[in-house]
Amino acid sequence: MKFAVVSIFPEMIEAFLSRGIVSRARANKTLEIEVIQLRDYTHDAHRTTDDYVYGGGGGMVMKPAPVFECIDDYATRNGPFKVVFPSPQGQIFDSARAEELARQENLLFLCGRYEGIDERLMNLVDYELSIGSFVVSGGEIPALLMIDAISRFVPGVVGNERSVKQDSFYNGLLDHANWTRPAVYRGLEVPAVYVNGHHQEIEKARKRDSILRTILKHPKLFLEKEIGPEEKNAIIEIIRELSTDAG
Repeated sequence: MKFAVVSIFPEMIEAFLSRGIVSRARANKTLEIEVIQLRDYTHDAHRTTDDYVYGGGGGMVMKPAPVFECIDDYATRNGPFKVVFPSPQGQIFDSARAEELARQENLLFLCGRYEGIDERLMNLVDYELSIGSFVVSGGEIPALLMIDAISRFVPGVVGNERSVKQDSFYNGLLDHANWTRPAVYRGLEVPAVYVNGHHQEIEKARKRDSILRTILKHPKLFLEKEIGPEEKNAIIEIIRELSTDAG
């Protein structure tokens, strides 16, 4: 899969890409990531990418010409692709959207700055996506967050595919609690089922924990979840345990 990131601060992008899973996937060619300096497509001595807002008002807006020229050049060199614009006005980016975008072959992220972009640039955008109801200084951090999330669904990026399937939100539930050695630390013990139990009992315990965490922490997510036989059995066991404790 190929990503491109258009930014006036490419060093922010490269710093992130130099570490972690995405860095390794880039090194072994599982992912191809191009970082593009938008100022390379300006034609004035100051390499200006912003200008005053028509009609007055505070702040500056990103000019259309450098972005259009950048997109045209990228299209000439790479063929078909989709443009993602991180924006607080966009649809919420979530796990389902990340999985959907992972099926694309080529995504270009356009990182806005200042008060936003010239509205004519929205004609280039295929996905306007938000990471939440708040505003950050530019599109770089949201773009990197999305690239990281999308990459996890690309085959070969995460070495253990099972760990992706156990992630929170993958199957509509939050991830279960995880434990590691030592079994006892400062008087705090790992539940016995994870230390002494067999795999079937461990999986049952994890499923119960996953459901209970989702109900308590993200009830809306649980209400939207289609409940299958395995989840129903886990809920029955949770209720039985609670009834026993109450008795």
